[in-house]
Amino acid sequence: MKTEFTETQLKDPAIARSNEILRACVHCGFCTATCPTYQVLGDELDSPRGRIYLIKDMLENDRQPDEKTVKHIDRCLSCLACMTTCPSGVHYMHLVDHAREYIEERYQRPLHERALRWTLAQILPYPTRFRLALLGAKLGRPFAFLMPDARLKAMLEMAPKRIPPVSRNDDPQTFPAQGERRKRVALMTGCAQKALNTDINDATIRLLTRLGCEVVVAEGAGCCGALTHHMGKTKDSHATAAKNIRAWAKEMDGDGLDAIVINTSGCGTTVKDYGHMFRQEALADDAARVSDIAMDVSELLMTLDLPEGDDKGVNVAYHAACSLQHGQKIKTYPKDLLKRAGFAVSEPADSHLCCGSAGTYNLMQPAISKQLKDRKVRTLEAKSPDIIAAGNIGCMMQIGTGTKVPVVHTVELLDWATGGPTPPALTESGTPVPNLRGTP
Repeated sequence: MKTEFTETQLKDPAIARSNEILRACVHCGFCTATCPTYQVLGDELDSPRGRIYLIKDMLENDRQPDEKTVKHIDRCLSCLACMTTCPSGVHYMHLVDHAREYIEERYQRPLHERALRWTLAQILPYPTRFRLALLGAKLGRPFAFLMPDARLKAMLEMAPKRIPPVSRNDDPQTFPAQGERRKRVALMTGCAQKALNTDINDATIRLLTRLGCEVVVAEGAGCCGALTHHMGKTKDSHATAAKNIRAWAKEMDGDGLDAIVINTSGCGTTVKDYGHMFRQEALADDAARVSDIAMDVSELLMTLDLPEGDDKGVNVAYHAACSLQHGQKIKTYPKDLLKRAGFAVSEPADSHLCCGSAGTYNLMQPAISKQLKDRKVRTLEAKSPDIIAAGNIGCMMQIGTGTKVPVVHTVELLDWATGGPTPPALTESGTPVPNLRGTP
């Protein structure tokens, strides 16, 4: 794609990076075939190619974002399926992130939208605040049908029926390896996950220590910054990300780390991009070091000797989170691990398509999100699974609101298969499953 940025514009590192990305695009349109919003809406401007044209025009002409441009950029899920299918290697993620930051700085949204986005940014990344908000939403859930705004209704409907107890495993501490220590790793405990589902981190710690890892929850680490980053709120996202970088760099410079383990794939995609996000800042070197050793939990588990289990007689439908398969290019590891542990694994049709969660997307764009969720649930249930497995808390919450099949994190199933307790989601659902505890 031909671009016409001026020399002055190209002195801005963000513009220079966007220029590189734009020039890589050859207008082929392959991205439209795998774009969920294009499939749902059928509008060229709701495809990656269409959004690229809008972003190019906005940035190149240094113009104020208009309502049309903002609408179509807001509708992007950032599922990154377009990056997987693009034959030219267009790094759409960095381009749309830049566009969102540009819009956030220059576009005056209606008051109710500003209020909603501010509220989400002030609640979701903070586990205690989020937990209190969930309690309020739980009380209001029976009255969701009375809400005049679809987004407020969606927020109430997304509230889980059970607010999990606080887990002390999320506090800064070190969990020793069982037997000989093979690796020393830091576990990112996250933010929203600590309020929505405390079983995931608990299972991760049990499984990793059982396999010979010393697991550190670093002092000062918390939210990865993804939720605010994808809203274009760069100042907020970089502030929280910087805390993680400092916390993990301290551990790396102390007793050392073999990996920074992340069990929420949306967070993993962001942490692996810290090197780019901070490339012009004082923390650039430490950010790059962090990104270099950041790993999804499935990546780490593939380097450990996960016991091979007998056939469990349990059919697991695996949902591939977009941030894992498209953002991190990890496609087979979770399935390979589940099969090794003894589960029968199936994958739904159109597994490359988003479930519609996408961070805050299901709250900001509930109508489109619901269409994507309904389609995803239909394809998963078509596999007649006993359990649905996923590696991202957002996907788990989204899919869980549309099915009675229990939705469990992949690492919970692996923990269960190697001696851990039955995942609470299974016992609470009443699903008839075998008792695997203590049977590797």
